Amino acid sequence: MPRPLRTPLERSLVGPAGEHYVLFRLYQQGMLASLAPPGSPDVDILVLSPDQTVVASIQVKTRTYGRDRGWHMGKKHESIREERLFYAFVDLEAELEPPTTYVVPSRTVAEIISKSHRAWLNTPGRDGKAHKDSKFRRLLPDYSPLDVPGYQGTWLKQYRESWDLLKALSPRTAQPRSGGLP
Repeated sequence: MPRPLRTPLERSLVGPAGEHYVLFRLYQQGMLASLAPPGSPDVDILVLSPDQTVVASIQVKTRTYGRDRGWHMGKKHESIREERLFYAFVDLEAELEPPTTYVVPSRTVAEIISKSHRAWLNTPGRDGKAHKDSKFRRLLPDYSPLDVPGYQGTWLKQYRESWDLLKALSPRTAQPRSGGLP
């Protein structure tokens, strides 16, 4: 059954919902975090040490539904490779309860976005016509039938709820707070 189209207002609330969900999950993991200043181009959340210095930053990408179950990305994401920058891909798919988050290092995201886009450009489109390049990209949980070296099958599962990648950067091991989610 096709899903109803969302209003512009509903679509505009998806991103902030994902950001606040990631803040909640970080809190559950015992980590200090804050929203980045409005207008920060590549950062949505700052992860802090107990002395409130920034130990990592996160760009949140949130999806609600879509045929390919992927997230919108852009050409610029191919070149963002910061050691302490991570992406939190939040899946708010209606059938999933609770939402799922994939925590992925920016270097991995840059590599997969670049490789998958090249593979897509090299794969014929409808009627055998070549795909046209654009600034748009998609991060997908499964790249088959594309041949993307190193990212076959369900490559993204290894990053499901991988909050430990962020905990490892903190000078103090965060203690998870009790209650609820994994």
